[in-house]
Amino acid sequence: MRFASLTVVALGVLGFGAGLLWVWLAPRAQFTVTSADGGLEVVGGGLVDPELFMADDGVYVLLMAGLGLIAGLAVWSRSARRGVVALVGLALGMVVASVSAMQLGSLLGRPPSDEQLSTVGAVVTTALDLNMLAALAVGPFVAVLVQVVAAVVAGRDDLGRPGTDLVPVAEPAVAQAPAPSGVVAQARPAGPTIQE
Repeated sequence: MRFASLTVVALGVLGFGAGLLWVWLAPRAQFTVTSADGGLEVVGGGLVDPELFMADDGVYVLLMAGLGLIAGLAVWSRSARRGVVALVGLALGMVVASVSAMQLGSLLGRPPSDEQLSTVGAVVTTALDLNMLAALAVGPFVAVLVQVVAAVVAGRDDLGRPGTDLVPVAEPAVAQAPAPSGVVAQARPAGPTIQE
């Protein structure tokens, strides 16, 4: 249980790092304010809005898939801790990481203020936001998939944990009922008997 809790906390912290990477790597368009009523002009012919949204989501999905892959392999490498509790901790930790990365990215990549939009000549940058909320499931899915594939490849019921070598179970002995008192059991010959 302690290992699962530490996994959740560690992945939550790594989620903030993924959020910083998302802010740094995601493409964002810059505009120059051309009029006080919020008229904008694209600086340097950047991406149009739909392409920009897809690119932001794509960078986020790749970052979360990479973090899920690394986290899944790291948890599996702790061979003494393999099992259901570690798997639940990993999945929950990746959910926390995904949400914290999205929240930090949205906070640092917030849209321009009304004051910036009313200042003629100011250069403003588009907001960073996750438009496809299903992307939050990518990290946990990849992390759990790594665990499932590793368990299948391990091919052992104990998942390869040290000190848990399986001992073959002996077949239970079949007890024979004692013969009633005064009756002597006689051995019968094998095979069919011929009656006269």
